[in-house]
Amino acid sequence: MIADLTRMNPRELKERTKQFALRVMRLVDALPRTPKGNAIAGQLVRSGTSVAANYRGACRGRSRAEFIAKIGVVEEEADETALWLELIIAAKLVPEKKILPLLHEANELVAIMAASYISASRNKRQPLHKTFKNSPIKN
Repeated sequence: MIADLTRMNPRELKERTKQFALRVMRLVDALPRTPKGNAIAGQLVRSGTSVAANYRGACRGRSRAEFIAKIGVVEEEADETALWLELIIAAKLVPEKKILPLLHEANELVAIMAASYISASRNKRQPLHKTFKNSPIKN
């Protein structure tokens, strides 16, 4: 299934990560204004929006090393976002059924970025433009 997910081109992934960030921002607005809710809201909005921002940065990478590093950051931020979503469910801050689709998307983004990181790392000796040709993320 991950192979199917990673067939997206960079433009499609930019849009997907942007939509993810927007969904995270809407969720943050729905969290209760309690000490727990506020603490998680701050962390969640930073990590969730960072996924989109850092993916765009990776696409503008000036070198293979920069691309690989930024894709690694995107993977970490998506995974951190998944943690905050899991905590929202565990703390029962928002009904689980409202969080599960966003948690599923966070986990898919982690898998996509992990696959891209592995592919780019394996192809370190090729010029950067060839990484995209051989990457599971198709242009």
